[in-house]
Amino acid sequence: MSSSLPLEGITVVELGHSVAAPYAGQILGDLGARVVKIERPGKGDDARSWGPPFVGGVSACFLSLNRNKHSVALDLKDPAARAGLRDFVRREADVVLQNLRPGAVAAYALDGATLRADNERLIYCNMGAFGAAGPLAQRPGYDPLMQAAGGIMGITGEPGRPPVRVGVSLVDMGTAMWAVIGILSALRARAAGGAGCVVDVSLYETALGLMSVHIANFSASGEVPLPYGSGAPITAPYQAFKARDGYLVIAAGNAGQFHKLCDVLRCPEWRADPRYETNEGRLRHKAALARDIDARLALEDVETWVAALERAGVPCAPIRDVRQVSRDPQTRALGILRDGDGRLPAMVGLPLSFDARRPGLRHGPPALGSHTLEELAGAGGERAAHE
Repeated sequence: MSSSLPLEGITVVELGHSVAAPYAGQILGDLGARVVKIERPGKGDDARSWGPPFVGGVSACFLSLNRNKHSVALDLKDPAARAGLRDFVRREADVVLQNLRPGAVAAYALDGATLRADNERLIYCNMGAFGAAGPLAQRPGYDPLMQAAGGIMGITGEPGRPPVRVGVSLVDMGTAMWAVIGILSALRARAAGGAGCVVDVSLYETALGLMSVHIANFSASGEVPLPYGSGAPITAPYQAFKARDGYLVIAAGNAGQFHKLCDVLRCPEWRADPRYETNEGRLRHKAALARDIDARLALEDVETWVAALERAGVPCAPIRDVRQVSRDPQTRALGILRDGDGRLPAMVGLPLSFDARRPGLRHGPPALGSHTLEELAGAGGERAAHE
């Protein structure tokens, strides 16, 4: 691969806020696209105020999702500003991605059908909440709502305890990745055939996609899956266990790995235990197996067990906090973290490389409206920048 980035020459307009669309826009920007982020004058993206912590008066959350972009401040309620934006899209945009509230882009005449009528090569990506059809299509949505409505919270946490949300914005960020996959596929198709298209993704569909195995298991068995704590419904032992000074995850997903685990724990008799001989048996007696493993692990520290398990070839990992992850030699060796220089927090780079080179930071997250005149001068931008 050449030193140029794969999306150089592609212009993306982001009508986005919060997490999903900004993360999609950032991925495209990291890959070399020129990303023009449209924000409200005066306030900007809601995520700018999501804190503390703040860095330079801007939330760390916003800074983590909006590098490699230009910010244009436009009041979309102003007909002149909308006309300027439509003209910009007609002349320069390859992609528009949006996650505004349902009905907003149509009310502003910034929907896919309207914009593609003037630019047939345009790829327009809707990032909806519940999807483009159905009784909930016009409802707004956020990540925790979709973890609830899509069934994720129904299988997350511990039996008998209140439901819990996955600790990262899994659905938002997953939807962003589906949007990028759709946009890249549409760019490839456009290169072959010359026309753009409308790409639809949604938070709810992403949640359903993440539930694929559990929905298939329910369809096959008729049994509603319940929370498994740190475990899994298809194999055991495959969960967190407690050692003397902390927790580690052991993922002995097949018979060979389980036999090695028995040897490390100095319990070879478990191999012939009728409860534990097969994966089906280990699943049926998972609670008893977990108690047996915990009793052995309580004799030594996490570090000792991890070293012994790794030598034996049993997949395992200590459970660490963000500080430990940030400072881990493996994290540092990958070069995926870009340390802040006092102006920015540490940022996680794009989780992929080309010929061992990771796309870097071309410019930091933009100040609100800092590129309005540069991008849209003479097209409604100057007025909006001063409102």
